Amino acid sequence: MIRSSEVLVVIPAFNESATIAKVVKEVFASGFSCVVVDDGSTDSTAHIAKQAGTAVLSLPLNAGVGGALRCGFRFAVENGYQAVIQCDADGQHHSHHFQDLVSCVNATNADFVLGSRFRSQENKLDPHIIRRFAMWWLARVASRATGKKITDSTSGFRLIRRPLLDELAAHLPDYYLGDTFEALVVLGRAGYVVEEIGVAMAPRQSGVSTASNGRAIALIGKSLTTVILGLHFRIAEKTQ
Repeated sequence: MIRSSEVLVVIPAFNESATIAKVVKEVFASGFSCVVVDDGSTDSTAHIAKQAGTAVLSLPLNAGVGGALRCGFRFAVENGYQAVIQCDADGQHHSHHFQDLVSCVNATNADFVLGSRFRSQENKLDPHIIRRFAMWWLARVASRATGKKITDSTSGFRLIRRPLLDELAAHLPDYYLGDTFEALVVLGRAGYVVEEIGVAMAPRQSGVSTASNGRAIALIGKSLTTVILGLHFRIAEKTQ
């Protein structure tokens, strides 16, 4: 059984000065500890996060979400946490779902619990039809790899427990979809147990996404090719 005190919320942040204080305060209010990984921000994200009372890891350059997460995961492992919850710095992820992730991992003994936008009736998503089709293909491939019905393979809201956490702290890639869809396929093929629950997500409260529809679709195609051909990164297989 994992307790809330054994879970660290990892918040990768790049130029999120408008929202980071609110996100940190909501994490603390939910009864969890957190660390903000300042991913080479050029604004006051790190300073504001420190003022909000959380630990901050500052990267000298922008390493991308995967690189920032790898740093946060290593921090969690080195400080004895048994699991992490990944939470966006832009306010899209709701802290009241943290305990839902913990409850799921305790009920199922899963190694990885994914929060899905598509399993919650509170979300009203309408992605471009081409992007929607690409996301369907990603979910289909991830479902086959994990042996579970996956609906939101690109979600960045998830709980990861040890020993899988140790593996991803060492090997999680920093390129687009490497830390989400590809990681899901890799851990599924390595024998780790995945569960998915429905979660509500809010619209981005500040800033814009770094990937346009056209660029995202091109990168989705690249990621699909990588996993279908087995060219993805590797982690140690789960021991029984």
